[in-house]
Amino acid sequence: MNIFVARLNFKTGHDELERAFAQFGEVTSAKIITDRETGRSKGFGFVEMPNVEEGNNAIAALNETELDGRTIIVKPANPKTE
Repeated sequence: MNIFVARLNFKTGHDELERAFAQFGEVTSAKIITDRETGRSKGFGFVEMPNVEEGNNAIAALNETELDGRTIIVKPANPKTE
């Protein structure tokens, strides 16, 4: 399951994002999207969890909660369009 996480603190790193979701189950990847030119976080990222039930539990528990001083938005990611 691919999960979209928005409104991240610009200082939040991959490890903090993974740790927040790992309490709900296995995390296969946690990525913060960064600006290509500056390398600065764009304030959102994606978390992949192989178990859909664990992913849904993480979404329900973490949506509109605080992470690194910011209230985050967590929802299922939309599939990529070609």
